Amino acid sequence: MSSFGTYLIGFIILIIGLGVAAFLLNIPTMWIAVGVIVLLGIGILMATGRTKMKDPPST
Repeated sequence: MSSFGTYLIGFIILIIGLGVAAFLLNIPTMWIAVGVIVLLGIGILMATGRTKMKDPPST
């Protein structure tokens, strides 16, 4: 599996854990959904940035 996929799976597990914790704290479902969407976007941006191939040096 690529490092992008591994990073994204780990981030999704983190988001699920935070969502369950928010639910147990009786936070409204609408705000949990907003948080999940925002965190997914941040996770994709971070995974892309960390796994982006560097340009080879020009000779």
